[in-house]
Amino acid sequence: MAIHRRDEAVVHRLHGSVFHSYVAPATGSTELCAWRLEIAGGVEGLTHRVDREEVFLLLAGQIRVSLDGVSEGMAAGDVLRVPAGSVFGVDNPSTETAQAWVTTSVGLTATLPDGSVISPPWVR
Repeated sequence: MAIHRRDEAVVHRLHGSVFHSYVAPATGSTELCAWRLEIAGGVEGLTHRVDREEVFLLLAGQIRVSLDGVSEGMAAGDVLRVPAGSVFGVDNPSTETAQAWVTTSVGLTATLPDGSVISPPWVR
C-alpha cells in the first residue's frame, strides 16, 4: 500500500527551512511530489524561479509570500498556487515556525538569483 508514514519522511534542510519529503520518485512516485515544509520564525527565504507549478497549503502559522514582485500575507488554511515560470519567495517574519504542505510535479527545478539552477532532492 502507498501509505507514507510520518516517521518515514526523508528530511532535508535548505535556506533555514526543513523539508519532510513523503512523495517523490525516490519513494515510487512517477508524477507528483509532496512534502511538509517547516519555516522557522525570522527566516527570510531566497526568491527563485520555478519551472513547474506548485501548490502551497499553509497548515500552521503565518508567512509572507512574494510572487512575481507582489508580496502578500498568508494564514493557516490559505492556499497559494505558484504558476510555472513565476519568481517566488517565502518569508516568515513571525517568531513561530510555520508549516505548509507543498505539492508539485516530478523534476521541478528552481533558478536562484545568481542564475544557478537547483533540482531539490525532494523532487527527484
